[in-house]
Amino acid sequence: MSSFSNTKEPLIFEISQNGRSNSYIRSASDVESKMPNGSLLREKVGLPSVSELQAVRHYTRLSNLNFGVDTGFYPLGSCTMKYNPKINEDMANLWGFNNIHPYQEEDDVQGALQLMYELGEDLKEISGMAGITLIPAAGAHGESTGLKIIDAYHKAHGGFRKKIIIPDTAHGTNPASSSISGHDVISVESKGGILRKHDVESLIDENTAALMVTNPNTLGLFESDLAELAQLLHAKGALLYCDGANTNAWMGQVKLGDMGVDVIQYNLHKTFATPHGGGGPGSGPVVVSSKLVPYLPVPIVVKEGTKYRLKYDLKDSIGRIKGYYGNFLVYVKAYTYLLMLGREGVKKVSDMAVLNANYIKARLRGYYDIPFEGDNMHEVVLSDKIQNEYGVKTMDIAKRLMDYGMHPPTVYFPLVVHGAIMIEPTETESIEELDKFCDIMIKIADEAKNNTQVLLNAPHSTPVRRCDEVGAAKNPVVCLKD
Repeated sequence: MSSFSNTKEPLIFEISQNGRSNSYIRSASDVESKMPNGSLLREKVGLPSVSELQAVRHYTRLSNLNFGVDTGFYPLGSCTMKYNPKINEDMANLWGFNNIHPYQEEDDVQGALQLMYELGEDLKEISGMAGITLIPAAGAHGESTGLKIIDAYHKAHGGFRKKIIIPDTAHGTNPASSSISGHDVISVESKGGILRKHDVESLIDENTAALMVTNPNTLGLFESDLAELAQLLHAKGALLYCDGANTNAWMGQVKLGDMGVDVIQYNLHKTFATPHGGGGPGSGPVVVSSKLVPYLPVPIVVKEGTKYRLKYDLKDSIGRIKGYYGNFLVYVKAYTYLLMLGREGVKKVSDMAVLNANYIKARLRGYYDIPFEGDNMHEVVLSDKIQNEYGVKTMDIAKRLMDYGMHPPTVYFPLVVHGAIMIEPTETESIEELDKFCDIMIKIADEAKNNTQVLLNAPHSTPVRRCDEVGAAKNPVVCLKD
């Protein structure tokens, strides 16, 4: 069971006492006398008055209450954070990387440009693609960039094409990016969890810009007809976009470029081990086939002899998509990760990510509904169908997991599965941790059948009990000044 206590701890404002402060800080009057006129706050900011020890204990206690990838199994599914080796942070904190400026002369930052170039070459090699831009700031920004490149290609080959075909198993950002880019989203249903050639073929015409497919898709299944789909699209002048957020399932196993894919966006903040928790920073490099290289955004990093430089003179480029050159320190972390792995290590990552997901599926079979069969890739999706017979829903299962000290998986996504529970262990979890998780999930399945109320009222041992999440979303709290 979790070590959490449901004893109410006071807020830091509740232990605040007027006059109490950190003894190392000088008195306000002493500080004010040395400050230039106009530099002081005109109003009190309402900070609590506590000692240094109270402040340290407060934040230490809060950190102990957190669920995180460093504190336990963190099974959120689909394009989200994973364990990040701490050496990545050390490398990103090296003075030569952490203190350079984007306006420095290229000769002053040859090491940084070399890192960017070599990272780009590695990402091209993994995908089997011809060109790359590292610049996009996150996965969705990469999607937008890839779509702009597709539009530029079509404008140069007959004119803008309006339609983007997107399956129901795609990431939610795919239709959003397409719509924002000015396209009409044409939805296509999957069959048995994957796309079927004849369903897509019936939707392709001369106004189709691309098929945008997440592969492996959000059900954790590999799109087995991908090469044939590419042929169908190319025959009509359309292109194939692959959302590569789930690259940790296929890198080192297959090169999507060899299957006819024209555009892929990576999520460095997932597969390549750079932290993305709390909203950033992300990085979404885009790799493209040879016919799309002329349209890449500027600048791109090139090597000329022994020198590296930023190249801007691409006459057909879509132009700039972001200030400067992207999130550089994210590149440092991804580069470090790839250097540690090596070619065989890259393949082993996918081996273990796929093995771990299928191991969880095998252990939970019979206890939870598995809506789609077939070999899973990086994640497994369950449903609450069995638990529904006892009045238990996915949210109840998720809340109960917190009582056992585990962060819940992604829930209610993908939408094609009723009461979805999406579990992604990644390659970094041990067999002991997987068994611990599965044992708890099996115990919860038994509780759903024999002790239903304990799930319906979960969580029991967290500092805050079950929240009214719908009410919170519909009625946000607005903080107003007194």
